[in-house]
Amino acid sequence: MKFRHMYQNKMKNKKDSLIIVLLILFTTGVFFVSILTGRYSITPGQMFQLIAKRISGTQISKSINSNMETILFQVRLPRVLSAMLIGAGLSASGAAYQGMFRNPMISPDILGVSSGAGFGASIAILMSFGSLGIEMTAFLFGILAVGLSYFISKAVSRGNTTMLVLVLIGMVVSSLFQSMISITKYIADPYGKMPAITFWLMGGLSTITPDDVKILLIVIIAAIVPLMLIRWKINVLSFGEEEAMALGIHISRIRSILILCSTIITAACVSASGMIGWVGLIVPHLARMIVGPDYKILLPVSCLMGGMYLLLVDTIARSVFPMEIPLGILTSIIGTPFFMYLLLKGKKGWN
Repeated sequence: MKFRHMYQNKMKNKKDSLIIVLLILFTTGVFFVSILTGRYSITPGQMFQLIAKRISGTQISKSINSNMETILFQVRLPRVLSAMLIGAGLSASGAAYQGMFRNPMISPDILGVSSGAGFGASIAILMSFGSLGIEMTAFLFGILAVGLSYFISKAVSRGNTTMLVLVLIGMVVSSLFQSMISITKYIADPYGKMPAITFWLMGGLSTITPDDVKILLIVIIAAIVPLMLIRWKINVLSFGEEEAMALGIHISRIRSILILCSTIITAACVSASGMIGWVGLIVPHLARMIVGPDYKILLPVSCLMGGMYLLLVDTIARSVFPMEIPLGILTSIIGTPFFMYLLLKGKKGWN
């Protein structure tokens, strides 16, 4: 029996490693397709020449003009990298929340971070802030919304916060900020500010800059690393509070870390891209069906699948249609029927 168990674990580890390798290969393929695809086409040879020029200063052929270099390094590459970072971040946050709440129907914005960031961006647009000001205001209001949800829930439950109270307060705070967004749109200039607010709320990566990618990279990696380090404790939390306490897990501390890291990731993603729904709900759910509920493998797989998924959707949004479709609309169109399909297939892989 012992040898059989060891054999099963060995086979599962091989399967998990194969899945990660395949995801890395698929993501790499989608990355290069996305770099080359667009209204201004770039061939693989031109791309490698431009990269070689940027790295070593080598000469390029006369068929490559300065516009190609600008499009590749200032527009397309930042957009592709940001799509991968945002997809991975939202998926990691969704997976962490689903483990903490022990519910596969939970998304990263359950505590109001998206609506709070949306209100912050609406205020910043109304006050004519620049792009950096809009992103910072959205980020801070996203953090504020989750902070309100967390501390109000502690006050309501007299310091002994339960998951149900936290979710209910999060829904109330989210509804409050959604109402404040509506007020902001109502008082905004209907010919200038209101269309800008509406477009931002629909989500998209058309305004991403190289500086945005640097900020996203630092913030998301800084918040994902703690999640990766404590992912085995998320496994314990998913069994229930009594089991976690019996194993010596400090439940309140782990929950605080999960909420803080997930909130920072989601707020950073929303502040850079607007409201992009369904990614943090669908991708962890699908990853759980493929590799099971073990967060040792589930969290990395969710990150890889999320980055690949959002990159693929963004490529479709900017390349397939005559005009670019807002990313939030396309993720909803794809996500709704796909999630219904997952529900009909059952809850395979969930405890």
